[in-house]
Amino acid sequence: MIQTRSITAAEAISTYIEAKDRNLPQLMKRAFVQECELQMQLLTDAISFPSSAHGLESVTDVLVRNFGSQYENVRTVCLSRPESNRLPQFQCDWLVGMSNKSDGDVRVGCGEYTWDFDAAGDGRVKRLLIKIEFMCVLPASYQTPVLQWLSAIPYPWSSYGEARAGLPSIDALMPIAQFLRREARN
Repeated sequence: MIQTRSITAAEAISTYIEAKDRNLPQLMKRAFVQECELQMQLLTDAISFPSSAHGLESVTDVLVRNFGSQYENVRTVCLSRPESNRLPQFQCDWLVGMSNKSDGDVRVGCGEYTWDFDAAGDGRVKRLLIKIEFMCVLPASYQTPVLQWLSAIPYPWSSYGEARAGLPSIDALMPIAQFLRREARN
């Protein structure tokens, strides 16, 4: 399918989030150009990803298909929103929570996205750098309070304050609480 209209930066990002969170690989071609590139920077050992992927099919495998085969109840929010429809680049912090399909363990992570858009073309993503700063792993017994907290956060665009509201008082989530005390950089 050929992209027939331009897409805004916010539309590209929210389409990616929907594709990843709901395990809908068919949506990725609406958000990313065919020759897209993914770079991963992991600052934690609590989750694993390849360091890079090239081309829409490979990026979709890494971010949607393979991810969706391992995790469910995925909810990702961006902690700031693009202020312009057409941008060459946008950087934002993100927060994600999910449960592991195999054992029910809960993971809550945060980091930074750097989006490079096809600003001269239709606006889809040509390069995405995902930095994973923290990934907290909690036993399945914490699934209910964590997923309830995540479901109350505005989706997919939120703020640090909205994400902090209702954060469960669980020692293992202290890195997330500290991350959410940041202020938006945009």
